[in-house]
Amino acid sequence: MSLSPRRTPFVGSSRHLATGPTRSLALVPAVSDADAPTELPGDGSPYAADLALALDLVDAADELTLRRFHALDLHVESKPDTSPVSDADLAAEALIRERLSEARPGDAVLGEEQGDIGSGARRWILDPIDGTKNYIRGAAVWGTLLALEVDGDIVVGVVSAPALRRRWWASRGGGAYATGPGAEQPRRLQVSAVKRIEDSFFAFSSLGGWKDAGRLDGFLDIACEAWRNRGFGDFWSHCMVAEGAVDASAEPDVSLWDIAPLKVIVEEAGGRFTDVDGNPTCRNGSIVCTNGALHDEIIRRLAPR
Repeated sequence: MSLSPRRTPFVGSSRHLATGPTRSLALVPAVSDADAPTELPGDGSPYAADLALALDLVDAADELTLRRFHALDLHVESKPDTSPVSDADLAAEALIRERLSEARPGDAVLGEEQGDIGSGARRWILDPIDGTKNYIRGAAVWGTLLALEVDGDIVVGVVSAPALRRRWWASRGGGAYATGPGAEQPRRLQVSAVKRIEDSFFAFSSLGGWKDAGRLDGFLDIACEAWRNRGFGDFWSHCMVAEGAVDASAEPDVSLWDIAPLKVIVEEAGGRFTDVDGNPTCRNGSIVCTNGALHDEIIRRLAPR
């Protein structure tokens, strides 16, 4: 089988399969023909074609955002909600929207910067740079998030953090996978088996919002009782739940585009994803991800007091 590498923003290369279109494996180092996989992990899903498209779209976004990371001429403005937006955010969203309009012209798109455009059973949900504050300050924890929603269910999710050289993806029925430093091939994700909070690794983004939600006491109870707690930030905490590196994560105030792809990634890894009240949705402005075994107890402790 002939393989033709193409340039990517990562150490390693994507591969062009002789039997089909380019498949995005940007975080996987180049391998010999004998070792090369014949299928992208996740190809068993009915949404395999959408997953392949999502990975290619994020490849393109990564190249753009990495090029602007640390740029001396990066332009940053404040949005009406006072949150920052950079020229890289705007350009990455515009790029993905343009390519989606060509590849999936009938699909709707919801993006953080340009809002909701189109309607129908299929909708792509996009955060061009999750962690913009990190991005503009030169901190490496930021990434592009892309999800596909079909009839209200998130069926494809991709999270790519090119400055960390990590990527996570999943499709409904096709499993969850990740690549990163030291990973020669995509590895299938599985959540941990930790059953007690005192043995758990608990992660979060920040302390902000928990007091306003009336849930600070419960949050602190969990954080203090856990074997270890850390504020990794944004998408990373939740992706590590899917990896089994972290056992539970939570945020009280998020937008749909901040978390949409995480739902299918965590669930396909065997975990649970809900809002802080235990509802299995990404639309209520909060998130709790766990390995499943800890979920009910986390939700109980986070109840308002």
